[in-house]
Amino acid sequence: MNEYDKIWSQCLAYIQSQINDNVAFETFYANSKLAYIGQGKARIVVETQFGDVVLRNRLDLIIEALKQVTTQQYEVEILTQDALAKREEEKKQAQKPLIEIKDNLIDNFVFDQFVVGDSNKIAQAASLATAINPGQSFNPLFIYGNSGLGKTHLINAIGHYIKEHHKDLAVMYIQCMDFVNEYVNSIKNGKIDDFNEKYRSLDILLVDDIQFLSGKEKSHEVFFHIFNHMISNKKQIVLTADRMPQDLAGLENRLVSRFSSGLSVSVDPPEFETALAILKKKMEIQNVDIENFDEEVLVFMANKYSSDVRVLEGQLNRLIYFSIFENASRITMNLALEAFKDDSKVTITTTGKLTADKIKKTVAEYYNLSLAQLVSKSRMSNIAMARHISMYLIRDLLNMSYIKIGEEFGGRDHSTVMTACDKVSRMLKKDPKYREAIVEIKDMLK
Repeated sequence: MNEYDKIWSQCLAYIQSQINDNVAFETFYANSKLAYIGQGKARIVVETQFGDVVLRNRLDLIIEALKQVTTQQYEVEILTQDALAKREEEKKQAQKPLIEIKDNLIDNFVFDQFVVGDSNKIAQAASLATAINPGQSFNPLFIYGNSGLGKTHLINAIGHYIKEHHKDLAVMYIQCMDFVNEYVNSIKNGKIDDFNEKYRSLDILLVDDIQFLSGKEKSHEVFFHIFNHMISNKKQIVLTADRMPQDLAGLENRLVSRFSSGLSVSVDPPEFETALAILKKKMEIQNVDIENFDEEVLVFMANKYSSDVRVLEGQLNRLIYFSIFENASRITMNLALEAFKDDSKVTITTTGKLTADKIKKTVAEYYNLSLAQLVSKSRMSNIAMARHISMYLIRDLLNMSYIKIGEEFGGRDHSTVMTACDKVSRMLKKDPKYREAIVEIKDMLK
C-alpha cells in the first residue's frame, strides 16, 4: 500500500463513521481513490458519473476527512476515471514533439498562371471552387486526363490558394508513389504512429497520379482509412489520375467508389487557341521576348504539340537553346524546322521543300490574314474560305490524310476537313474566284 492509499484508507474510515449509511458508502465511496495530494490540493477519482455527483455533494465531508487525517486544509477535485484518462492523454499529446508537415507545393503552379480554354475550363472552375470552400461541396475532387495537360498545375494551384486564403489549414501535396514509399519506410523504421499522426493532422491532402496506388494492397488499406478520416471530418481531398475513377484497374472497389463520390472533372488536350495562349504564357514566365519569334513559328508549335503541354514547353526550351547555339538574332520558321528536324511530328508533314506550314503561310498571306486567324475557329466567311482552300491545297499537293490535315488545323475532325475539301472542289467548277485563287497561290508556292 502506497502513501496515498494509506491516507485515503484513514479518510474513508472517517467518512464511513460520519454518514452512517453502509449501502451508500460501499456504492460510491469504497471504490474511490486518492490520485494526488500535495501543495494544498487533492484529487479524488471515482469509477462512475453517479459517484462523481455524490462525492461532489459531500465535498465538505471529504475536505474535513483529509484535515482530520493530515491536519492540513486541501482544495479537493473530484473526477471520474474516464475524465482522468482523457486529461492524461491530452497532457501526453501536448508533450509530444510537433510533426513537421511540408506542403511540397510546386512554385508558380498557381491559378493566375493557368491558361483557361474550352478543354479545361470546367476543371479549372471546379478547382477554384474547391480552393475557395475546402471540404464543402466537391469532396473529393477528382481531376483526370492524359499526362501533360495541366492536372498537376491545378492541384498545386488549389494548395497555393488555400495556403494564402485559409492560413490556419494544414496543406500537403504529394505524388502517389512518394506516399507509398513513405508508408513502407514508416513500417520498416518503426514510425507508423508518426505516419498516421501526420496524415490525421492534415486539413488538405492533394495526391497526384493516384493510379499508381494500383496493385498495392497494403497501401490501399492505409489510404482507405486516411480517406475516411478526412472526409468524415470535412477535410478536403483532391486526387488526379490519367483516367476516370471507374477505369482505374487494380484498385479495390471500395476505393473506386469513394473516389467517385465527389466530383470528377476531365482535362482534355487544348484546342489551338488555348495551346497558343499556353505557349505565350510559358514565354512570358521565362521572360522570352515574343517579338523575336516569327508568328508562323508559334502557330506551328501550337499545332504540333498541343496534345502535351509539357512537350510544348520542352520544345520551346529546345528552340531557345538552339537559337542561342546558332547565335540567331531572330527565330524564324527555317530555324525552327532545323531545331525540330529529328521530331517525327515535323518530318511527317514534309514533302521535299513544300510543307503544310508553307501552304498555310502562303494562303494566309494571299488573303491578308495571320496564321493564327487561319487555323482559328472563326466562322467569318473570308477566314473560313481561306481555311478551306488551305486544307484543299494540302490534300492536293501533299496527299496528306484528312486526319493529319485536321491536326494541322488545331485538331479538327477528319470529317470537317473532308467536307471543306469537297466544298472547294465543287466551287472550282462553278466559281472563277476560287479557280483564280488556287492558280495564284500555287504560283506563289513555286
